[in-house]
Amino acid sequence: MKTILITGASSGIGLACAYKLQAGNRLVLCSRNLDKLHDVKKDLGVSDEEVMVVGVDVTDNEQVKKMFGMLDEKKIYPEVLINSAGLALGLDSFEGSLISDWDTMLNTNIAGLLYVTKFALKYMKDKNNGHIVNMGSIAGINTYAKGIVYSATKAAVKSISDGLRKDVIEHKIRITNIQPGLVETNFSITRFDGDKEKAKEAYFGIKPLSAEDIATIIKFSIESPEHVQINEITVTPLHQATVENVYRNNK
Repeated sequence: MKTILITGASSGIGLACAYKLQAGNRLVLCSRNLDKLHDVKKDLGVSDEEVMVVGVDVTDNEQVKKMFGMLDEKKIYPEVLINSAGLALGLDSFEGSLISDWDTMLNTNIAGLLYVTKFALKYMKDKNNGHIVNMGSIAGINTYAKGIVYSATKAAVKSISDGLRKDVIEHKIRITNIQPGLVETNFSITRFDGDKEKAKEAYFGIKPLSAEDIATIIKFSIESPEHVQINEITVTPLHQATVENVYRNNK
């Protein structure tokens, strides 16, 4: 049994990870949407010992610090951290995009990941055991027009992952960066400010990945033998080569 801390656990890939990893593990589920986390816990039909839910905004370092203080009091030490909290906002040209959207993406995708990782890593180093799984994107490998800031945040996730791997090389701590292509979750709905019809257009003519697909890959990574270091996994739907190279069957 592992103790697994999942950020962004109320929706998308984080939520899929909660369902995929619950059996045989203790979960700490984190999200700003505490009500949704309670619904997830109820649906799983588990005890407080098996699943703990915490309302936390990862962009607020004081809230993150408070969460880890609470875990410390309960002697709960995360052996696995899944940094799933993240988002993209807007799809406008650089000069037409909103600075408030930039700030939200930078604070969530980079700063939030760093805050949670810093606290979790301390426990992992103390125990000389751990696994950090970061949620990157193929956008972090190849940027694209009208997605510059989002791409930059995911390039940062790759750099952070690669740097951490070097920083903890003497410890029994694994760092994995998952870099998905098109995944159909609430991601596009968030990006287009709740416009579901516009969000559907992102997946037109192609069968996208599902959140469960990514959760399955994360489960494989976590459950691989401890001497196996999976540095990164880049995964796309069958007919996607890069962010912009997508074959869409219009029939």
